[in-house]
Amino acid sequence: MSETYDIPRILKALPHRYPMLLVDRVTDLAKGESISAIKAVSFNEDYFQGHFPGRPIMPGVLQIEALAQAAGILGIETLDLSDSGQLVYFMAIENAKFRAMVEPGCLLKLDVTFTQQRKRICKFHGEASVDGKVTCDVDFTAMVADS
Repeated sequence: MSETYDIPRILKALPHRYPMLLVDRVTDLAKGESISAIKAVSFNEDYFQGHFPGRPIMPGVLQIEALAQAAGILGIETLDLSDSGQLVYFMAIENAKFRAMVEPGCLLKLDVTFTQQRKRICKFHGEASVDGKVTCDVDFTAMVADS
């Protein structure tokens, strides 16, 4: 069954808070399969003050972090980890490619799919895009561990 999440539900699923919370809405979640989410990229974000003043661009590593947070929601919900004292942590990033710039005012679409799922190790493929144009794609691995 497909689900959507607003900010209160995202805050319940993830431990991240401002300024590190990079998922604003989950538009589709199919447990054990995939998640689609949105990051509304605002000029007010702190990193724009120093990441190319005069030509603000969202850092690629933050695009990957946003994808990882979406994957975290997918993992936490799939494995029923809410309120368990366990979290999903990054282990590895592979095959990261940055294909287009992300600027203030964009809605960054975050699509993540499970590629492998074991008891404590999960692998994902993530793709970020703006208006249908891929800005970043990456494969990454995460592990379930005590918080």
